[in-house]
Amino acid sequence: MSYPDAPQPASPSTAAKLVAEVAGTFLLVFGLVGTATFSAVFPGGDSANPLGVGFLGVAIALGLTVTIGAYAFGPISGGHFNPAVTLGLAAAGRFEWREAIGYIVAQLVGAILGATAVFGLASGGPKGFLDAAVAGGFVSNGFGEHSPGGFGLASAIVIEVIITAVFLFVILGVTHARALAGFAPIAIGGTLTLLLLIAIPIDNASINPARSIATAIYGGGDWLAQVWVFIVFPIIGALIAGFSFRLLFDGTKKA
Repeated sequence: MSYPDAPQPASPSTAAKLVAEVAGTFLLVFGLVGTATFSAVFPGGDSANPLGVGFLGVAIALGLTVTIGAYAFGPISGGHFNPAVTLGLAAAGRFEWREAIGYIVAQLVGAILGATAVFGLASGGPKGFLDAAVAGGFVSNGFGEHSPGGFGLASAIVIEVIITAVFLFVILGVTHARALAGFAPIAIGGTLTLLLLIAIPIDNASINPARSIATAIYGGGDWLAQVWVFIVFPIIGALIAGFSFRLLFDGTKKA
């Protein structure tokens, strides 16, 4: 089966870029939160033959959504789907600072729509399913008693800075003019899968402030009180990576 080639526009409009960011971020959050809500733990299995996908399945799901989204929407908007990525790319000189606000608003809209879609599906589940999902934080990020592994605030701060910086370094490296063309989404998705496997037990792995805000809205209460960590420190990690990559590897200094 073959498909006709799409027309080649001269340049995507600003509106098209923002819609692509909404769609890509929706896909990311819907894939991540949906997998964690419906498939991470599934009734009917036992310890020898569990039916749920667990941490590994959730990590793979996010890696796949980012890879698919980057191939589908990257040619239009660049495929950021994450305020930290947008700001990190701006710090590296790969994106205009003046466009960042529009992208971030679009990402927040997409993330909230994605979480809302999962919430709506969960509301049609068996009795008590939605209540249990919300009581568990609705896949929100957290530390202390809200950490999956009981890790504290310091661990959450450090892991978010590190994994977001590493993620940005990979994005900047595989999208560099000297990088092999066509494989960036695969490398980015694979990196994200690896980083989630490290960070999920610590704080449920943010890297993405839009995703964290969207799930905290439905988690409510203490999850909203802790969400500032998952806004501030991914952005710090992204800015560190962006400025340092520009200085070290692109041979330019910050203007």
